[in-house]
Amino acid sequence: MKIRKDITCPLELTHDILKGKWKLIIIWNLKQKKSLSSLEKSIKGINQKMLLQHLRELLEYQIIDKVTFEGYPLKVEYFLSERGSEFLKAINIFQQVGKNIQKDIKNNTHKKVGN
Repeated sequence: MKIRKDITCPLELTHDILKGKWKLIIIWNLKQKKSLSSLEKSIKGINQKMLLQHLRELLEYQIIDKVTFEGYPLKVEYFLSERGSEFLKAINIFQQVGKNIQKDIKNNTHKKVGN
């Protein structure tokens, strides 16, 4: 994935890096080092092809890193880079907002807009 040259705002850049259904969830799940199979098991609904594609993009943008262990079978562990840890701080805020909305919906206090 290439970064567009016509970006006018840092938020556009961040959005382009993180867009996709799974990237935020992958970053969230990499609070601890995880293998590919462990990641795949912890993210309901993602297939290995999509997971690998998103991991490649996150590696390209230095959001995550990986360590490959010698031997057979091949073992790779993924983890957050320093930049990824910065993203995780923002994702924690999104997580808390989501919890608050879930609570409001459960308590039936969530107001719909535009009715």
